Amino acid sequence: MSRPGQGRVDHRGRHLERIAEVRAGRVPEKVGYPIRVREVEVVRTAVVGSALLRVTLGGPGTEGFEAHSPDEHVKLLFPEPDGTLRLPEPDGLMLRWPKPSPTSREYTVRRYDPATGELDLDVALHDGGLGADWARAVEPGAVVHVAGPPGGLIVPHRYDRYLLAGDITALPALARWLEELPRTAAGWAFIEVAGADEEIELSAPEDVEVRWLHRGDAPAGSTGLLADAVRAVRVPEGESLYAWVAGEAGAIKPLRRWVRDELGLAKADHDITGYWKRGVVDFDDDHDH
Repeated sequence: MSRPGQGRVDHRGRHLERIAEVRAGRVPEKVGYPIRVREVEVVRTAVVGSALLRVTLGGPGTEGFEAHSPDEHVKLLFPEPDGTLRLPEPDGLMLRWPKPSPTSREYTVRRYDPATGELDLDVALHDGGLGADWARAVEPGAVVHVAGPPGGLIVPHRYDRYLLAGDITALPALARWLEELPRTAAGWAFIEVAGADEEIELSAPEDVEVRWLHRGDAPAGSTGLLADAVRAVRVPEGESLYAWVAGEAGAIKPLRRWVRDELGLAKADHDITGYWKRGVVDFDDDHDH
């Protein structure tokens, strides 16, 4: 929690203790983890649905990796056009990044298995994307560098209902949200995809209604389909709600005002994040929660 005039307190030194405190408490909070850069290997790749490519990373470099929050992310670091690889350097519990910033792309941590050391990243297969092109071409045994996660948003499991919504880029985080919610959780999950072939198997609690929204031939991020579906939700009187929304920045913008003005949610009770923006390469949006 921030104290007036002091900015955000850095909990990295005792992050596991802090995560447990927040999870058992009443207010969601971002908790920072010690940030490392790791040299890892590609174990295998597999298509998930028709629009995501799962890149499984492993090797000694994943040992001690930490995963605590459904929408935490890592940066994949790519060589520059001249072939040089510029990596951040350890700086205590943080990293010191070279300037200008190295070429990188952010991906949600879909799964980390401490027993096998396997780390899954699900890459959205849009045309012409640096990460997508890399994922399509990469072979098992290839070496890649991963930085992070820098931390994650820890949400207590105390809400009466959860409202989750996103597009294909948000699907890895949304799938993890559904897996990690208590099996007694209730609510709604809306996922916009092109069509049924992009749908994937989800492990949702029984009382979370999952709705796939098909946009057909319309370009991703160009319709009001997701925002319209979400705004049709009726939250029962007197019930507490947590809302998590991610996707194309313009498409989800109407929901920022809706959660505040129509639902009356406090700032801590929602997280709405633009994961990408039409026509903008490597878009970076600050979390609004």
